[in-house]
Order: sequence, then structure tokens, then C-alpha cells
Amino acid sequence: MEVRTAIATRRVVRAFDDRPLGPEALHAILDAGRRAGSAKNRQRWDFIVVGDRERLSDLADVGPWAGHIAGAAVAVALVTPDPRGEGQPLSVMWDLGGAGAQMMLAAWELGVGSCPATVYDQPLARRLLGYPDDRWCEYILSFGYPADPSDLTRPSRPGGRRGLAEVVHKGRW
Repeated sequence: MEVRTAIATRRVVRAFDDRPLGPEALHAILDAGRRAGSAKNRQRWDFIVVGDRERLSDLADVGPWAGHIAGAAVAVALVTPDPRGEGQPLSVMWDLGGAGAQMMLAAWELGVGSCPATVYDQPLARRLLGYPDDRWCEYILSFGYPADPSDLTRPSRPGGRRGLAEVVHKGRW
């Protein structure tokens, strides 16, 4: 699949079937995140992979819209230095977004759906995932084969995206 095709056709998938993710697919997804660009090549991320069904169910409580994690084959927690920490540049969130986007596109190429969840309950996430106090987990990505295979070919909703002319400003606003 060409990158442009993956970008144009990727859909958020929140319902997954029971098939496990094979080790090759998981490796490709994680490696796509690892290969993302980062400010000054600092690569300030770690990925915590969770495949245990009970742990996935517990992680679904980290935020009000994180329920999809419970049904995923795998969840990947994206962990960075605490962006609110002294001397931490905000670019860490840009870096993390790039890593997450690349993982989701790599998954899509393999027929694997995904969905991001924002972590609202940091103490719960820290307790479940065990990351150090100087680290932060803003997002957890769920991955799995779609429960409805037509999700892989579902067309975009009419009017679902603003047109390019609506979002592009040339020279200035």
C-alpha cells in the first residue's frame, strides 16, 4: 500500500475481533514508531506493549473515551519525559504524535485497525504500567483486526473532512 493511500483510507477502529496480532505485525508497528523523526533526534519515547486481556480491560478506565482498549489485541502506551517538567520542550508532544501516527499507518497497511486514547487518569495509568515518576503517558493506542472487516474498505463520510481550500492559508491568514 502506498503511503498516500494509507493516509487517505485509514479509519479509526474501535471494535476488534478476537484474533491475536502476530509477532511480525507487532514488530512492524513498533518499529514504525521507533523510526519516527524527533527533535534533535532525541527519541524521547518509550513504548509499553500490553496484550494481557485483564490489563487491557483495566487500561480502558484511564479515560472516558478509552473503552476500545479493552477489546484490542494489543495496546501500546506512549511514554515520554513529563512534558510539564522543568526544561522539557513541548516538541516532545510533536515527536510523540509522529511516532503514534506512523504506528497507526503501519498497522493500517497490515489490515490492523487502531484508535488513540487520551490518558486522563495519570495515577491509574502509572500504577498499571509502572513507568517512573519523571515520565508521562498522554496516549495509549489500541490495535487489532477490525470486528467488522468492511472497516478496512469503508469510504469516508461525506463532509467528514474540511476541504483543502478551507484549511490552507497562503502567506498569512
